[in-house]
Amino acid sequence: MCLWLGTCISRGLIWENSQAAPVNLACREGPPPGDRCDMLDVIIIGGGVVGCAVARELSRYCADILLLEKTADICNGQSKANTAIVHGGYDALPGTNKAKYNVQGNRMYPEICGELDVPFLRNTSLVVSFSPEGHETLEMLLARGRTNGVQGLSLIGRDELRRREPNLSSEACEALLVEAGGICCPYELTQAYAENAAHNGVRFLRNACVTDICRSSDGVNWRVSSSRGEFFARAIVNCAGVYSDVLHNLVSADRLEIRPRRGEYYLLDKSYQNTFHATVFQLPTQMGKGVVVTPTVEGTMLIGPTADDIEDKTDTRTTADGLSRVLSAARRTWPELPVRGAITTFAGLRAHCDRDDFVLGEVADAERFFDAAGIESPGLSSAPAIGRLLAEEIADRLRLPQNPAFSPLRTAIPKFRSLSNAARAQLIAQDPAYGQIVCRCEMVTEAEIREAIRRPVGARTLDGVKRRTRAGMGRCQAGFCLPRTLEILAEELGVSPLEITKCGGDSRLLEHYLFEQEDEPDA
Repeated sequence: MCLWLGTCISRGLIWENSQAAPVNLACREGPPPGDRCDMLDVIIIGGGVVGCAVARELSRYCADILLLEKTADICNGQSKANTAIVHGGYDALPGTNKAKYNVQGNRMYPEICGELDVPFLRNTSLVVSFSPEGHETLEMLLARGRTNGVQGLSLIGRDELRRREPNLSSEACEALLVEAGGICCPYELTQAYAENAAHNGVRFLRNACVTDICRSSDGVNWRVSSSRGEFFARAIVNCAGVYSDVLHNLVSADRLEIRPRRGEYYLLDKSYQNTFHATVFQLPTQMGKGVVVTPTVEGTMLIGPTADDIEDKTDTRTTADGLSRVLSAARRTWPELPVRGAITTFAGLRAHCDRDDFVLGEVADAERFFDAAGIESPGLSSAPAIGRLLAEEIADRLRLPQNPAFSPLRTAIPKFRSLSNAARAQLIAQDPAYGQIVCRCEMVTEAEIREAIRRPVGARTLDGVKRRTRAGMGRCQAGFCLPRTLEILAEELGVSPLEITKCGGDSRLLEHYLFEQEDEPDA
């Protein structure tokens, strides 16, 4: 039996709730997880960083909670393909949800990442002007940031810029220094939120595409139809990213429109990790914060994005034109930018709402349906605050008591590459699989890959393993480690290697065996 399978069976489904801590049932009505549950307390739709943050924060309360994700894994949409920046909060218009929750979320990051064992670094941000004409814009951003409550803002000149960032273009003449700016790994944060939520009793169901939402026959509660069956709940949370307008419009006459905004990126390898220390922005435009040059918490360099409004909510192609624009713009910041250092390119979508702001909270004409819609930049920065806000609103609306068994702590998988030789030797003594390097570029061991699969809400695809361990993220982009990673996945899940996919759906890598496997002849 596969270790990842939970034991909660309802409506013929096996819940992915492995190793979850038992919910304290004394403080809520209804059957326990594992029994047939005709009515859940809350259904969360969408397994990105906001959906998983809501799940974790709701697990502070006694409730029966289910998260539905349409794809094969959590963190498979917007949350896996963004700039990985924790914005300071200087840019959003005062009084907007973007401004309020960006600042609140930014301040929560040290505590949240400490509890969930996720790397976070306040590396500072710089908004750079390349001509004296940009001074007025910098003054405007400084004033706006102070109005929003951002601390640690100041204007610095050419000499201070060069001292801080020697590789910055000599044309840079002034910048807004944002001391609150930071960087984080978005998929590691999302996974940590999900794991902690599962440990506190939240159930997850993947490959569950929602097809309809309507009132149940009692006219009060909600019925959710999906590719994995029907579910009933007292409250719904809409965290569906670029599809959040589709779900909202199923239940409300106050219609939303979400247009996907595609951003294309270059990723440079770790050879350039000390080129820049701060996240370096150019002056913003109406389409966003512009092309950024930023380090990541893992030591790579990220360049991008573009900002192109498109129609197709699934179109994550990179284009020759888009990538050319990224390079052209980034070279104004970094004239010596080496294209040879690029190890991959990618594109992500932002959920740009026609209201140009986050749409949060209970929908006026759909009681107990809660939106987290139009979440674009600064969505990652705001996620901790949005998760806390919606959880508190829902708990108050449903009168949920506190969960006395809630634990805020999660421990990450040990990163072999980051350990001392003594610590490595200790791990190998405990589990020899730590001595088997699978991904040489990133020094990822067999033990880390197996642990990533076995954990609550664990990896089921090659991309899922990659985002949890970095196996395949190095210079060779899985050229060497892919076969062994695929083999380990098949072993752990108890399936044929032919069934393993890159990212779910029809993305199988193997079509058939070249030679049929035969049993060894008897001696």
